[in-house]
Amino acid sequence: MLSNLTILIPLAAALGVLVWIVRWADIHRRAAPAGAEAADRGALSPAGGSGRAVTRTDRIAIAVITAVYAVVAFTGLGSTEAPQTFLHYAQGNTYALIELHESQTVSALRYYSGLCTADYLLQFSMDGENWTDQIKEDGTSGMTQQYTQLFRWNDAVLNADRGPTRYIRIISGDEQYLGEVAIYGEDGGLIDPADMTVAAGCEMLVDEQDVIPAAYSYKNGTYFDEIYFPRTALEHIEGMWPYEITHPPLGKVILSLGIRLFGMTPFGWRSMGTLFGVMMLPLFYLLLKRMTGLTAAAAAGTAVFAFDFMHFAQTRLATIDSYVVFFIIAMYLFMYLWLTEPEGSRRRLLWLALAGTSFGLGAASKWTGIYAGAGLGLLWLAYWAERLVRARKTPDAAGTWKALLRNIGWCLIFFVLVPCCIYYVSYWSYAPSQGVDGPFRLFKPGYMRIVLDNQEYMWNYHSDLESTHPYSSKWYQWIFDVRPILYYMENAADGSSVRIASFNSPLVSWAGLAAMVAMGWLAVRDRDRTAGFILVGYLANLLPWVLVSRLTFAYHYFPASVFLALGIGYLFGDLRRHDPRWKASVGSFTAAALALFCVFYPVLAGVSRPEWYAKLFLRWFVDTWPF
Repeated sequence: MLSNLTILIPLAAALGVLVWIVRWADIHRRAAPAGAEAADRGALSPAGGSGRAVTRTDRIAIAVITAVYAVVAFTGLGSTEAPQTFLHYAQGNTYALIELHESQTVSALRYYSGLCTADYLLQFSMDGENWTDQIKEDGTSGMTQQYTQLFRWNDAVLNADRGPTRYIRIISGDEQYLGEVAIYGEDGGLIDPADMTVAAGCEMLVDEQDVIPAAYSYKNGTYFDEIYFPRTALEHIEGMWPYEITHPPLGKVILSLGIRLFGMTPFGWRSMGTLFGVMMLPLFYLLLKRMTGLTAAAAAGTAVFAFDFMHFAQTRLATIDSYVVFFIIAMYLFMYLWLTEPEGSRRRLLWLALAGTSFGLGAASKWTGIYAGAGLGLLWLAYWAERLVRARKTPDAAGTWKALLRNIGWCLIFFVLVPCCIYYVSYWSYAPSQGVDGPFRLFKPGYMRIVLDNQEYMWNYHSDLESTHPYSSKWYQWIFDVRPILYYMENAADGSSVRIASFNSPLVSWAGLAAMVAMGWLAVRDRDRTAGFILVGYLANLLPWVLVSRLTFAYHYFPASVFLALGIGYLFGDLRRHDPRWKASVGSFTAAALALFCVFYPVLAGVSRPEWYAKLFLRWFVDTWPF
């Protein structure tokens, strides 16, 4: 029975999407515009046109949607507590010594790893002279600090025949930072620091015992690619050479602001990404309102985007995708404003400058921002090509060419010079560890060499990356929502489990794909430039991945999924033209999207759920959805 119901749920969702898009197509076909109406549809929606100005109702809608989403997104984001003091082993073969006041069998030892990687040598002794190494069955160290173990709680592997212990010695294998150590006695209880003596200078190993958790989880430590980015953000703060150098620095610099505000804690390293996910919503709303001129369509489309699965899960993970997607939305908003601002308006150049600046910030966060920038270039070329064609039939053709040349100069400043400067300056934190310091470090040859060497390294890394991963996927799987990426998995003895996955809501994925087909149809048949604008944005963020042979994942679809939601929102507005019951259609779709978010919330936010719930509601595709 359960399997039958699980099959029916995705079938019902797919049927609902099919009915919704077929109904839109039928209504649109029967109400095909002609003459002046077609010409009006072909024009981009004017930014300041009738119905497109931001009203008091719009401001209320933006505030409500943003506030509700912010509460949901920040709830359960991660612990605000973690060890903040670390014992710094400046070199290998140095040790920390702990003496228990009473000899007893140590049942477990938990520790919190800081920066730097190496193995420890963990030893127990009864007399402080004869030591027993705690090693695994394969002879390797029972206490390790590898790159996957940093800024999280780990359990040492102890010898099965260890016997009573009085002294504990932790010897470093190299330069390392060790946070807190939790020692459990033979009764399984945590030994109080008052019942032990810690060697002078090593007190920070037991000074924050109140933050020791019952067990490791994503709530109190790093998971998935958080093993790279928070660590690197901290290294930027400390002026150390960063570990993660396969992406430009800006995203990690922004991430570090949360660490400065809230400490090196899970909440601290995730807070800025989540904040940027929240800040995407006003930008998205403004863009959709300019496109449709309808508060209801903008509000519904923004709600659908806000509670899309990937937007929620991806911005709560401490990686750099939140930042580049935020700047992609910004650059397309400003480009749309430039395209729709009346000729002769002084604000046109401002919008173009802001679009270029946003492009620079996006590219300095992640190279996927360059893909999005290519879409802006196509839109710019299309605008000027059309304007020049029109000008051929007017006496002011020469004036149009002069305007083009002036605009090229403006673009060279804000789409080339300014982005290059942003990108170059973003490496500011790399320099001190290489001996390039001081307020004028930007002008030193060593700084330039750091930047250029990193570009070569990044290109070689991404070009030559050959690897496998159980949750990798290709672009053609993304567009149909076939293969989510699983970030976190935890199974309990009672059969319940915790999962965190990133993928699009099936409604956004499937209806959004249909919306992209509709955008192409509107762009060609009705010469609808707004539809073409959305389609260009989608393809600019998807098509480069078609040519990529390296390992890819569902989250690489995140920038393109923004335009899926935009396309859905634009169809909401398009229904208004021809369907008197358009609000019912829009409302039902939005309600279904929010309901699906609620159903899948456990695997998006890492909430424990029983196995029957996963089988009944979540495992739509048994072979590829790992819930």
